[in-house]
Amino acid sequence: TQNERKRIRVISCDVTGTLVSFLGKIEDHYGNAARVCGIELDPHKVSQISTCFNQAYHETTASHPCFGSDQISTKDWWRICVKRSFELVEAPMTPEDKERVFQRVYSKFGSHAAYGAFDDAIPFLKWCHRNGIATGVISNADERYGDSVLPMLGLGDDMKFLTFSKVVGHEKPDAKIFKAAMKQAQPWLCLVNPDQRAASPDSCPPLKPEEVLHIGNDFKKDYVGAKEAGFHAALLDRYDEKELADSWREKGAPVFKDLLDVVEYLGREQFSLGS
Repeated sequence: TQNERKRIRVISCDVTGTLVSFLGKIEDHYGNAARVCGIELDPHKVSQISTCFNQAYHETTASHPCFGSDQISTKDWWRICVKRSFELVEAPMTPEDKERVFQRVYSKFGSHAAYGAFDDAIPFLKWCHRNGIATGVISNADERYGDSVLPMLGLGDDMKFLTFSKVVGHEKPDAKIFKAAMKQAQPWLCLVNPDQRAASPDSCPPLKPEEVLHIGNDFKKDYVGAKEAGFHAALLDRYDEKELADSWREKGAPVFKDLLDVVEYLGREQFSLGS
């Protein structure tokens, strides 16, 4: 029947821009870290930090894809990226200065100073849990999100599976990371519906791609990647970027302001929920 074809058992989410907001500006976080360590950067250099960081990030990604995957640690990956950012800014720093500043930056990006949860994130995850939907993350990110950032923001308990490019070794929009998420989600389908499992040992059939909804904020990585993996997909326009959101809609993507809109959409489209 139509309802059987339109059942959502799993919802996966991107992290930054979907569940979590980045707070502050790169140049302020990096500039403050340098200043605390006794390195004064003139305003022109501070204004260049964001551009230099973007270049350093792309360079580090090119030389060590997926945050180093299984070749180097997450912390070493960021050490390379942060130190390279300050080199490009031409900051007057000794190797010892760079290490001290790096440590300040790395700690800051595991704290409330750099990340906050959107107001609708926790209510949305609770709603999913009440409806028997297993929720988790698919993110082009390192494992620190799962180890510390999401739990710190109160999002850890309701995140059943955590699929990060660092661990999988593939990034969105590659279908391999979406398939990895399905594999991680499968064991949780019975655990979020224990009554059903007790009633029938066969009540947790294998997860199908069309039973997953992925929510993100990047057309290629989140919408195209998810659709090509066979998932349903939706995009969030959190920051009122009208032209961008309109371009997504023109290319066929469902676009919403927030996660409460997604709840309404699932009801409006008459999706069956849970296992």
